[in-house]
Amino acid sequence: MADPGPSPTFLFLEVDVVCHTEIWDRVAVSDEALARAARAAFTAASHAQQEPCEATIVLTDDAEMRALNRAWRGKDSSTNVLSFLAGHSPGAIASEARPLGEVVLAAETVLAEAADRGIPAADHAAHLVVHGTLHLLGFDHERDEDAEAMEALETKVLSALGIADPYAAEAEVSP
Repeated sequence: MADPGPSPTFLFLEVDVVCHTEIWDRVAVSDEALARAARAAFTAASHAQQEPCEATIVLTDDAEMRALNRAWRGKDSSTNVLSFLAGHSPGAIASEARPLGEVVLAAETVLAEAADRGIPAADHAAHLVVHGTLHLLGFDHERDEDAEAMEALETKVLSALGIADPYAAEAEVSP
């Protein structure tokens, strides 16, 4: 029998979900669904990633998100998602997962945006986790070509999760 070569490297993202408010019960999305969304984005975007990593998803409310947005971005308003990169730990043990950072979601904004778009809040939350995870991996949407690439990857990841293209739905809603 021929040698199949080296075994493939499997990407791994450990995800913790931390909930700061009970309003997330209204979103009706499981911690596992959110973790699955983060892992799907990580796998799709981490072609060069060779080490296990970890991320935290923080579920909060608009008041806390507004405070975070004001402190870190100078914007005195809530937003749907913020991503915070983790610093690199100089004494990290090689076998431990490398921290990527945190993806923070605001419940009231997620619920309002989902209602405005006529989509399930759980799907919208999963999309925002994908979006935030891609930011942790270095993607951004400052330039048009970067935005198009990021949206295409988000759409691909969401499709694999069985979630409709949020940008197609956005285009249908827009005048």
